[in-house]
Amino acid sequence: MFSSLSRRATALAASSLVVATAATLAAVQGEHGPAPAQDARTAAGSALHGPVPDGPAVHPRPGSVAVCDEPGTDEIVRVPDPAAPEEGRPIWVRRPPGPDSADLPVLYLLHGSTGTHTDLKDAGIGPRMDEQMCRAGVEFVIAAPFGQETGGADTEWGDAVDDDYRIETFVTRKAVEAVEGDLRRPRALRAIGGFSMGGYGAAALPLRHPGLYSQAVSWAGYFKVDDPSGTFGDAPEEHAPDRLLDDPEVQDIRFMLIEGKQDRTPLQEGSIHGEAERFAGLLEERDMEVETLFPEGAHTYDAWLPTFPQAVDFLTEGWTRRPATGAESGD
Repeated sequence: MFSSLSRRATALAASSLVVATAATLAAVQGEHGPAPAQDARTAAGSALHGPVPDGPAVHPRPGSVAVCDEPGTDEIVRVPDPAAPEEGRPIWVRRPPGPDSADLPVLYLLHGSTGTHTDLKDAGIGPRMDEQMCRAGVEFVIAAPFGQETGGADTEWGDAVDDDYRIETFVTRKAVEAVEGDLRRPRALRAIGGFSMGGYGAAALPLRHPGLYSQAVSWAGYFKVDDPSGTFGDAPEEHAPDRLLDDPEVQDIRFMLIEGKQDRTPLQEGSIHGEAERFAGLLEERDMEVETLFPEGAHTYDAWLPTFPQAVDFLTEGWTRRPATGAESGD
């Protein structure tokens, strides 16, 4: 319990750097029933994937994309969900200028255990990412869902074993539907990232749904289960990134792991310190692609925000590669 409270308190201290904002809410998608992980993988394989591009996914134009001259636009969309306040689960969406398209990458971004989607917005992530998009010459959508539930549980971005909330299902199905609509992205153009608990989710969700995401960026994540609210019940190993690496379908997922040199935020067992190095070693043992970065700082945005140039370069490299021939794997 002490470890859990310490992690939440540390994340809350980081969130204190931001201020409240107002947003326009728009009603979008309807309700979906629960789906076990394997069933969700099968369903999403047909529902959420687009065709494999013949050439590079995107073509960089450093300094010459629309966001260099005009900032991205923010909106909050609200998706019906009984486990969210007012039965609606919000998503902060920031889009670059111009029309949406199926060849515009999407970065799904997950907040920490005490945070919200608006914390990410108010931390200035949108303008900072605009700057990096201009520099790298590749624009992308940012989509940050709200990962809390009305009872105050530490959700770990998962589906509760007692079915009280289904955050994993929301992120991997409803959020994709709400953000991408009829312009579904191919797996090669869909990435996921997150901070702290979101950094854990950014590793666990692509490994559990390998047909959805091709890249993951984890800021201050942990790669074993740290589940103080018992979200996963008696089967936590099914949600542990360090236990999910031997599935052949996950072998081509690219990972970037970022951990502050002074980050010793406690977990139920141990701390975040050393988790990036440990998980990178497991990835390297399996010849999976991984980059690590250890900035100065602890468990705060002060350590994380300065790493955006490297993170965007990592994502851009993946998005501009020529995809492998053949059909994409199913989720």
